[in-house]
This record gives sequence, structure tokens and C-alpha cells, in this order.
Amino acid sequence: MALLQVARAERVARDIHLFELRHPGGQDLPAFTAGAHVSVTAPNGSVRKYSLCNDPDERNRYVIAVKRDPAGHGGSVSLVDGVKASDLVEVSEPRNAFELDEKPASHLLIAGGIGITPILAMARRLAALGKRFRLVYLTRSPEDTPFADVLADEVFQGRVTIHHDGGDVARAFDLWPLLEKPNGHVYCCGPRGLLEAVRDMTGHWSTSAVHFESFLDAMASSKPEDKPFTVRLASSGSRIEVAPATSILEAMRAAGHDAPSSCESGTCGTCKTRLLEGLADHRDLVLMDDERRDWIMICVSRALTPEIAIDR
Repeated sequence: MALLQVARAERVARDIHLFELRHPGGQDLPAFTAGAHVSVTAPNGSVRKYSLCNDPDERNRYVIAVKRDPAGHGGSVSLVDGVKASDLVEVSEPRNAFELDEKPASHLLIAGGIGITPILAMARRLAALGKRFRLVYLTRSPEDTPFADVLADEVFQGRVTIHHDGGDVARAFDLWPLLEKPNGHVYCCGPRGLLEAVRDMTGHWSTSAVHFESFLDAMASSKPEDKPFTVRLASSGSRIEVAPATSILEAMRAAGHDAPSSCESGTCGTCKTRLLEGLADHRDLVLMDDERRDWIMICVSRALTPEIAIDR
């Protein structure tokens, strides 16, 4: 973590605030690639991941957008309400669990709401490379659409579609004509409903050509009806209790057992673990139907049986 200074803090859409972060001494920041995120510590101590949405070629600043969510766990509210221009905040070096593959001849970028943040960085990068791409940006209304002015720039002309549905399912954008025939790579970021819809419509695509990122963390996959369960680690026989508001991965870490992870939102596949016994409550967007009996994503998924055993 490093202390960066807030050079700009302003509202850019309803409940969405932009923060521009720079080194207090003016030095260059660690480089990042399109799709990367940083972890930011809010005044209340919460640490949350936010995608970088500025041009990856820029080394003098990081730009993030934060959706203020009063129903969340407090991090976004603390950041939006408690941080102003000139303040110092703790920021991690960039990491990327949603890496843009620049090799394909064409790209389809799909963003929902605040999910535009990593997608915008990708669009900037692809435009700079002269690549063929299309960006479909889905929001409720113009008031809920950050960066509409940026996407109106000449460099994006003919490449961007912004659609507002007014919260009416009947007015939802039809993605099927764009996904019916596999072509290039797809990158999708937004609310879980959008990710699930795109996953269902790309079942006939190569899995290596379809990429997802959720802007929700593992805690967002918890449900009021969740119950505690036990996870047994086959390698040691250790039994770990997993509370309703805790992921398997978090419970393992608390008990001194580590495991590979990256996105921690069930979209990248890094924490894929073999399921040896018991039934899983799958909440990821990675596993295919034929994999779900034998594998589990321990960052978001839970158990349907009182105990499960995993290959750790």
C-alpha cells in the first residue's frame, strides 16, 4: 500500500463519484494494464477493489469511480462521504484478474452500470491500438450513466452503443444478435444478472474467448438464508467452520490455510478446487455444468450439505 493524494473528487452520475489519485510528490505510479484494479482503504478501514478506468498509458494518475451503496458493507459510503480533494488515501499497486487479450481481430465489450470502469480502460487501449471493437453500455437512465461524455469523443464514434432501459425488463437491450455467432473475444462487467445472461448466450463460444468480471466482491454473493457449514481439508483432515457471511476462502485464511485467488468474485477461476465429498451451492460464473459435481470456486460458493470435503 502507498499513500496517494486525491487530485479530484467529484460526482459523475447519480450515486457515482470519480476519484483521481496521484503521487504526492509527482512521481510516476506503477504501470497498469487494461482491466486492472487497485485496492483502496476507506476512512472506516474497509478495503475495497476498484477498477482503473483511465488510459493504461498514463503513469501520472489512477482514476476510479465508486458507486455509493448505502445497502453495502460501508466501504463505498465511507469513501464517498469521507474523502475529498487533497486528502491522502492508501492504495495498493495494480493487479489484473480481468486481463485484456489484445491479439484477437475483434472485441465485444459489454458493460452494465458501474461495470463500465474496466471496460472503459479496455476501449481506450483498443482504440489506441487501432483494433476493431464494439462497446455496448447498459444503464437505467442518462442520470445513471457515468462517462457518457467521454464515450462521445470522436475516437469512439461508431463503436459505442449506450442503451437505457428505465428499469423495465421489456426495454432491455437484445444482446443475442451480437452473441449468436462466435467472433473474437467478449468482455463483460456489470451486475450479476447481466453476467449470467451473457454466460447463457455464449454457451456455444470457446470458454477462452469469453471473459467476465463482477464489480461485487465475495460478500455480495451471501444470502439471508445462508447457514453455517463445515469444510474438511483432505490433505490434513482439518475441519473449518464457515459462517453465513464468510466465504470458504476467508474461513480457510482465518484458520491459517492459504489458497490461490485473484478476483474473489467467482469470475476468474483462480481458486478452482476439486470437490471430494458433499454438495456445493455454486455461485460462480466460471464452472460449466459438467464440472459442477467435481469442482467448486471457494471464493463465493457454499455447501448444500452440512459438510463438504475439498482437495486442499
